[in-house]
Amino acid sequence: MSAGRLIVWRHGRTEWNLQDKIQGQADIPLDDVGVSQAQAAAARLASLAPTRLFASDLQRAAATARELAALTGLKIEYDEALREIDVDDWAGMTMAELAAIHPEAAARIRSGEPQRRGTAGETVEEVALRFSEALGRVASQGTSEDTIVVATHGLAARVGICLFLGIPQDHWPAFGGLSNCNWVSLLPSRNHRWRIEEWNAGSLPEPVMSDDPQR
Repeated sequence: MSAGRLIVWRHGRTEWNLQDKIQGQADIPLDDVGVSQAQAAAARLASLAPTRLFASDLQRAAATARELAALTGLKIEYDEALREIDVDDWAGMTMAELAAIHPEAAARIRSGEPQRRGTAGETVEEVALRFSEALGRVASQGTSEDTIVVATHGLAARVGICLFLGIPQDHWPAFGGLSNCNWVSLLPSRNHRWRIEEWNAGSLPEPVMSDDPQR
């Protein structure tokens, strides 16, 4: 059995998002705007009558999930596999600082070439596999009557969903980054696969401030 709908929801804004700093797994809280974003998005998602709620244990995702839990009474089920990509010692750098200090690495990231984040962080391929497997576990715990919400992070969600859907890696850049507190809605399809119902839903187009530099 699998869930009837999966909602993969990016956390609200943080101060580091606003400053264009790379967050990775640094445990940065929501700022005031991020809290307001989470409250507004939670009210919209609550109308879908979600039945289970999962979240990354990093506080920006956990705090976002708590706004939905407060409206629905759902217990938050935390999973470290839903964390953002590990950037190791790059955490706290701006994109401009990264390009100045590690120009070759920054160029490879922007061109979509394989590149480990930091000295001992993850590659995009590694975080995609970690997240995809976590999403598979979450989906398998539901039934066709369930709507499951997963509160998480931008880059991990984008590439993890692509791998989960079986999209070839060459096509991952065609899927834009998620704005703060927007979400992706997935529905079951034939042959035990999934399809995209909505991508980056929740608002009119907004700038994407995240560890996912597609710009």
